[in-house]
Amino acid sequence: MSNEFDQEDFDHATSIADRANRLMSLHAVPPTPNNFSVWFKYATGRLPALKKTIDILVANKQRFDSATNRDLYDTYVDPRPEHADFPEQLQGVISSAREFLAAAISDNRTQIEALGEVTSECRAVNDPRPIIEKLVKELSDATTRASGLETNFLKTSEELDQIRDSLKLAELHSNTDALTGLANRRSLEAFLRSAQIAAMETGEPLGILMIDIDHFKKFNDSYGHQVGDQVLRLVARVLQDHVCEGDLAARYGGEELTAVLPGASLEICADVAERFRRRISEARLTRRTTGEEIASVTVSIGVAQFRLAESAEVLIERGDRALYQAKRSGRNRTITESDLEDKIAAA
Repeated sequence: MSNEFDQEDFDHATSIADRANRLMSLHAVPPTPNNFSVWFKYATGRLPALKKTIDILVANKQRFDSATNRDLYDTYVDPRPEHADFPEQLQGVISSAREFLAAAISDNRTQIEALGEVTSECRAVNDPRPIIEKLVKELSDATTRASGLETNFLKTSEELDQIRDSLKLAELHSNTDALTGLANRRSLEAFLRSAQIAAMETGEPLGILMIDIDHFKKFNDSYGHQVGDQVLRLVARVLQDHVCEGDLAARYGGEELTAVLPGASLEICADVAERFRRRISEARLTRRTTGEEIASVTVSIGVAQFRLAESAEVLIERGDRALYQAKRSGRNRTITESDLEDKIAAA
């Protein structure tokens, strides 16, 4: 019976593997181990979210490029947490805690045996005073051991709190741009990947703003890099003030920032972009060392809307095209991808 069951399992797994391989070949997916893991899970049908995402990609004739394949694997097959491996310090604390517990268990056994002896002696003697003294001593020793154990556990608890705080700080630093305090490129890519999958699953819109500081090189050349950094921090702070909870403001690179707005239509994104752009143009910046007023800061913004099943690279590229059009049109303005389409149609 066992052999029949094993053979059935083997045949079933082989059938699923064959189907996964056929699907990968049909959609030109490179036959790597990671890609096979994704399509094997898809072929089993046991992950509804994965099946829905791939079905949407297929229906929209999306090419399964390296970025798409990597996103599918990272999201559905191997979604590793940020700190999957315990640091050595934590392993040491765990070892210490185990030693404390082992010592406590051993002490309890010793105390129980001693109390058992006292009980036996009570039945054998007439004078209770030696028995009482022995009992008091055993209870005193037990109290001392318990106090020591409590001290050790308090110390361990403090060490665990320190490790937890260190992990939180390390995670914050790994996801944050040091200069601006915004999310960094790594955090942006992870957030955008999740936002795209959520948009495909729910049908909700997803918008992105691509932002570039106008004439940024002029600030560095005229006033020095410290002022350039001051300008970047100003724009970052104002951008953070203009996004809502659940949105993400990030530094894309250099003087280019971005904002990802889940659930926001193109019109809402354009409105957010315009309010942010006007606020920046009205801001006045002074040089900290001299109090000298610095030339006004302006930004150019491109706005794009996520299209079903497209990759993050394609979405960002459309936002960049709108941004470059804003700069070519005179800077200090917002251009949406629909503005670009209207311009092409008019031409």
